[in-house]
Amino acid sequence: MKRYNITVNGKAYDVAVEEVGADAAAPVAAAPAPAAKPAAAPAPAAAPAANVEGTKVTAPMPGNVLDIKVAVGDTVTAGQAIVVLEAMKMENDINAPVAGKVLSINATKGSQVDTGAVLAVIG
Repeated sequence: MKRYNITVNGKAYDVAVEEVGADAAAPVAAAPAPAAKPAAAPAPAAAPAANVEGTKVTAPMPGNVLDIKVAVGDTVTAGQAIVVLEAMKMENDINAPVAGKVLSINATKGSQVDTGAVLAVIG
């Protein structure tokens, strides 16, 4: 076994690699590395949301907005799906982190968003 330290997105992982050969022993399971979570830095809000105070709902990954399930003024509960984001051919529900009223929608159906882009604001 050879051990390596690998850094991915600023997070260090300790990895053990088994050398395969004629005299290789039974495989040894290495401890699984913790999943790296990207640090979502909020992107600048669109002009209409500049004066809106509340909880910002940001995109956890880059992707295409397939559907917006709420409208401005709607009341949402924590955990309710508000946007459907397609990333890597998978549809991901982006849920409201808090209960409240939708103050603004900062994305449009069919638009492409980057990680950290503000999708909506809930107050």
